[in-house]
Amino acid sequence: MSGKILIVDDAAFMRMMIKDILTKNGFDVVGEASDGAQAVEKYKELSPDLVTMDITMPEMDGITSLKEIKQIDSNAKVIMCSAMGQQAMVIDAIQAGAKDFIVKPFQADRVLEAIKKTLG
Repeated sequence: MSGKILIVDDAAFMRMMIKDILTKNGFDVVGEASDGAQAVEKYKELSPDLVTMDITMPEMDGITSLKEIKQIDSNAKVIMCSAMGQQAMVIDAIQAGAKDFIVKPFQADRVLEAIKKTLG
């Protein structure tokens, strides 16, 4: 299974971790963004099949970014990433159209399960 994926996280280390999991499993990471505003621009430019989106970021948070991406493409597939204890934000994200969420620190099997399920 292949898919073009955009990784969005303000922490370079987190982006690297997800990218490593994905590339080792045959996914094509087409771009990275470090905040929500950048994510929206990259989404327009790259048209990825899936976006992994951190919730808490500077400039524009993940939920606001998710809503903007959904306005551009109502079929956008976005998986939110959150640290433990952000349940309320995760609920907001799902209501805003996120397909799934993964909790940090990332576990490779959970990341892959969420992505495979979302890409169907």
